[in-house]
Amino acid sequence: MRLQAPQFQALFTPGLRSVADLFEKKNYELRIAGGAVRDLLSGVTPEDVDFATTATPGEMKEMFTAAGVRLINNKGEKHGTITARLHEQNFEITTLRIDVVTDGRHAEVEFTTDWHKDAERRDLTVNSMFLGLDGTLYDFFNGYEDLKNKKIRFVGKAAERIQEDYLRILRYFRFYGRIAEKPGDHEPNTLQAIKENAKGLAGISGERIWVELKKILLGNHVNHLVQLMYELDIAQYIGLPLDGNLEEFARVTKNIQNLSPKPMTVLTSLFKGKDDVTNLDLRLKISKEEKNLGLFLVKHRQELTKAPGPEPLRPYQDFLMDSREANTNSKIFELLKYQGEEELLREMQAWTVPSFPVSGHDLRKMGVSSGKEIGTALQQLREEWKKSGYHMDKEELLSCLKK
Repeated sequence: MRLQAPQFQALFTPGLRSVADLFEKKNYELRIAGGAVRDLLSGVTPEDVDFATTATPGEMKEMFTAAGVRLINNKGEKHGTITARLHEQNFEITTLRIDVVTDGRHAEVEFTTDWHKDAERRDLTVNSMFLGLDGTLYDFFNGYEDLKNKKIRFVGKAAERIQEDYLRILRYFRFYGRIAEKPGDHEPNTLQAIKENAKGLAGISGERIWVELKKILLGNHVNHLVQLMYELDIAQYIGLPLDGNLEEFARVTKNIQNLSPKPMTVLTSLFKGKDDVTNLDLRLKISKEEKNLGLFLVKHRQELTKAPGPEPLRPYQDFLMDSREANTNSKIFELLKYQGEEELLREMQAWTVPSFPVSGHDLRKMGVSSGKEIGTALQQLREEWKKSGYHMDKEELLSCLKK
């Protein structure tokens, strides 16, 4: 087939046209690779476009240098990737490769000119396609068919692909949550291969796992996929608690479906206490902000709830006014999402934190001179102000003090 979608046509910037001309003059083949092809076939504009070529890194360097093109980021070169900058745009172009040695984390590669061999070493069929710059689709493993049928399958034998890089187990889950239409539509032999190789995830760095896990938590079918992680013995190797609270997880993932939660907000529903947050951090090296959010939710999810009566938001507002910590409001927003309080979340996001109208200067003008007395008086007035729902103005508060 030949693709002519507007998203595809839009890729042809002056930069890409210049790159294409250079490769054509030298008779090197250049195609769009991997995720960008999947996105284009789905009618989505890709965020990143990677290119694959038959030219070696040396040949590309020679060609670009002769044309006066700037090359940036030499780190990718040993894996076969050259990044060229033309017309204020970066082009990441990788030589076709075959894996010579893999240890479940990294691969030693050898360059090739065989497109089929390069496709064979990719993880999933939907990520193994190439697209010529004339729109021709090169699809060796029925990736387009799988994409149309919303099926997620490994290229070739699942166990072999997984053993090349155990992180592919989580990539399988991520793309399942992104592409599959309904939960539970897995090939039994794929699940068997995942279960038999789950232990390999123990050797993968926490940072790499956390990148994938966050995307899974924000995708579709998240409740189904996390339950599956427990069934297939994956959870223990990626920092999740052995006795995760799957009932609470099911309830919370339903609550927050349309509320754009942070990944940590979703994940915390599995946790029974702060030790679970600490253990996750030890394994995955999450950010300080993510850890603090997890600890906040575990601590306050049960007692910091809406008030009965006409002012349901008051407990959250009081908590925010009393807090001395940064980012308390964003933590409260996440707590409301966790609790499924969509209406209160909207109100809380629209609420402006009022500023306390009385200062120490006002009290000095009234004749209160000692610092200790001023501190005590301000604290008492703050309490009155709080009781009034933060409505009392300066005059009303100072008249309280006179009394």
